[in-house]
Amino acid sequence: MSALIYCPFPDREAARAAANTLLDRRLVACVNLLGEVESIYEWSGERGNSCEIGALFKTSAALLDDAIQSLVEIHPYDTPAVMGWRCDSVSEAAAAWLGELDRGS
Repeated sequence: MSALIYCPFPDREAARAAANTLLDRRLVACVNLLGEVESIYEWSGERGNSCEIGALFKTSAALLDDAIQSLVEIHPYDTPAVMGWRCDSVSEAAAAWLGELDRGS
């Protein structure tokens, strides 16, 4: 089974660094650095907004929790929004590719 993780970063360099770290640790097979997103949020009782870079991490379901934990540890925010989910449906080829992470290939 495959999984995805979404996480915003303060800038492209931070997102790229996290992507490379998780790739080096073989916790993900691919990371899509998305374009700039505007985040509008409530934090500590105040409304705020900022521009961030979204990142979509592709991994196997077996590695999802470890990948999330690694992202939380290396993320530059004190309280990063790291959200992951197991995919209900995935193409056969993508499932095989992401499954290689589990086998250490």
